[in-house]
Amino acid sequence: MASLSAVKNKDREGWLALFAEDAVVEDPVGPCDWDPEGKGQRGKGAIAAFYDMFSTFQESLDYEIHHMEVRGSEAAVFLTLHNTMKDGTKASTKAINIYKGSPDGKIQSLRSFWNA
Repeated sequence: MASLSAVKNKDREGWLALFAEDAVVEDPVGPCDWDPEGKGQRGKGAIAAFYDMFSTFQESLDYEIHHMEVRGSEAAVFLTLHNTMKDGTKASTKAINIYKGSPDGKIQSLRSFWNA
């Protein structure tokens, strides 16, 4: 998965280039500390700010893909994310990511279902 690989490799510009201009990232889906209204990050500027926020405290990310199904322009991915924070704290989180493609092959939406 190009999206996960770019984040793992700390390739901010490569990750952002995967998204359509009007893309939406809901990570996680629903209200949370950084998205109290639960509406997601809309547009590349907001998505870039989201990436930058996580970069301030995340040292590294690795992942395991357990299962993936692709149908039409969408993919559902069951995975485990392995995060190491800059303070040395480690956490593993199971998630289901739903990716929807745009007509030009970019990511139109990323919806990530997980609980901390």
